[in-house]
Amino acid sequence: MKTLEKILDAVMRFLMALSMFILVAFGTWQIFSRWVLKDPSTFTDELLRYVLIISGMIGSAYCFYRDEHLALTLVSDKAKGTFKTVLNIFIEACILFFVCYVFIYGGLKLSATATNVSSVMRIPMKTLYLIEPLCGVLIVIARVLKYLQAFSSKGGNA
Repeated sequence: MKTLEKILDAVMRFLMALSMFILVAFGTWQIFSRWVLKDPSTFTDELLRYVLIISGMIGSAYCFYRDEHLALTLVSDKAKGTFKTVLNIFIEACILFFVCYVFIYGGLKLSATATNVSSVMRIPMKTLYLIEPLCGVLIVIARVLKYLQAFSSKGGNA
């Protein structure tokens, strides 16, 4: 399980670092071509738009993996005992349902039915839309690893 966690962490960190490098490199080129060459690159404009979306999606999956995502804990922080356990299980079930239905199922349906292409790079949008189910799968794997860790630590203490 630790090996899978290390691989997942390394893959997501690499993808985020790569997307940040692309944003910096092509963003610099976009600024240079616009201000120095007086001929803005349309290719980089579209590329940066898509890479920004992709980096945001991968970043959100990584936040779920690290358990540092945005959470409203007003009620769960005040809960105690069995109610807190049941509430946390309910919240996690809602998260998994949402991710599976919207990210994975919805993303796959979206990419399967998309027929348009990007205006400048001529990339099929269905290819770009695949980032949604990919991040959904990464989030589900991250949550399942969290559950396995929680159950194994409770089992080891008993």
